[in-house]
Amino acid sequence: MQRVVIIGGGAVGSSIAYFLSQTPDAFDVTVLERDPTYAEASSALSASSIRQQFSTPVNIGMSQMGIAFLRDLAATLYVDDPAPDIGLTEPGYLYLASAAGCATLRSNYDTQRSQGVDVALLEPVQLQARFPWLNTADLALGALGLSGEGWFDGYGLMQALRKKAIAQGATYRRAQAVGLLRDGTRVNGVWTSDGAALPCDVAVNAAGPWAARVAQWAGIALPVRARRRTVFSFSCPQALPHCPLLIDPSGIWFRPDGDKFLCGYSPDAADDADDLPLDAQLDAFDNHVWPALAARVPAFEAVRVRGAWAGYYEMNVFDHNAIIGAHPDCPNLYFANGFSGHGLQQAPATGRGIAELLRYGAYRSLDLSALSFQRVLDNRPLLEKNII
Repeated sequence: MQRVVIIGGGAVGSSIAYFLSQTPDAFDVTVLERDPTYAEASSALSASSIRQQFSTPVNIGMSQMGIAFLRDLAATLYVDDPAPDIGLTEPGYLYLASAAGCATLRSNYDTQRSQGVDVALLEPVQLQARFPWLNTADLALGALGLSGEGWFDGYGLMQALRKKAIAQGATYRRAQAVGLLRDGTRVNGVWTSDGAALPCDVAVNAAGPWAARVAQWAGIALPVRARRRTVFSFSCPQALPHCPLLIDPSGIWFRPDGDKFLCGYSPDAADDADDLPLDAQLDAFDNHVWPALAARVPAFEAVRVRGAWAGYYEMNVFDHNAIIGAHPDCPNLYFANGFSGHGLQQAPATGRGIAELLRYGAYRSLDLSALSFQRVLDNRPLLEKNII
């Protein structure tokens, strides 16, 4: 039986624990989570959405697996009554493009259709007919996901994965990992803050925004940084029928959230330093976000901010894609990091992939080798065009 220690009990770490603990005779799974309240966990602070409109087949495949998992979650992760309910809704994503972005949107569409994504390209007149509340004057094209895209309760997903993993025999320990016991090319244990060394045959780095620190304990440079993102909640007196998650050409996004809306943005590089405090950037709404929202949706001229919070993207600064699998110089240290805002939707595929690597020595259901650490070492970035 292999002793597996997973550092980090968020959605990704708990997904790995869930898939590994399906075969308890093969794996003794321990998850180290420093804060079981998940107060700063990306899983708890995310806007919790899922899309298939990526530009690379591996990201599309991961989200296709993810949406199938989420649709069946109540049965798959059932432990006792009440069954888990993450409130999955699938109104789609709507990417909007000006003339400058048309070629990219069409190229992405061709890739997506070749992978079986249910998506449609809409001309401005079609956008106006479908979404009469939308200002299309400066638009040239839109791409709308017709199924398999939407949002859900990310914290609920994380808790359901955790609960099922425990029911299957995984152990969760409230402990902070502080070091790795590396001997040559192997990690033989994980040091915790209470001075104990937890022995392991396999260590998994699922530490989210703090993953680079864990990698450094083994002398490995991991290009993952904690980048703050603010999510705003606001209300609008006018309803927007059939509103999807909309991505404006400015990069600002919004989506419904019950009787309110959520929105967010990516700050300029000069304002996007590592490890900034998790303080919501309230002034950004009036100065940057709201003017773009009101220009795109005239009804948003009259909105009221209801709240805001900040969470971390575990940003892969190398190419904004996940790093999954073992490091070639330390083959029993596995990585599941750098999802760059896609961690919740890619957690099921990641958990299954890591479990297959440990169980069979290779991927069986979805080939994630394009996301290996080797591409970083070889300086071969996997470029994803559809970044939010």
